[in-house]
Amino acid sequence: MGETKVERRVGRLARQMNAFAKKHGGADASVEYLGQRGARVVLVGQDGSWGDVVAPTYEQARAAARTADVTVHDELGGDIAARMRTGRYEWHRMAGIQIGGRPNT
Repeated sequence: MGETKVERRVGRLARQMNAFAKKHGGADASVEYLGQRGARVVLVGQDGSWGDVVAPTYEQARAAARTADVTVHDELGGDIAARMRTGRYEWHRMAGIQIGGRPNT
């Protein structure tokens, strides 16, 4: 019997997380609930790079993170967040949102 659609999605998300971890010297992950939109897995590489993947459900996000070769944390704690490196794009986007600048759409 073949894989279900959910199993394929979980596998695809895990492969994306593994690719990120491999590129950035390993990664820590935190699964964040997004409500009806699903869940977001925030990934922070050992080099400070960060990214995310979104799953349609919290359960799928947790399953993918547990399957992937990443260290899963219950929350995005201060030590992990402190390692996150932001670039010019992020600072420009945050400043535009906060001070009424042109939205980045």
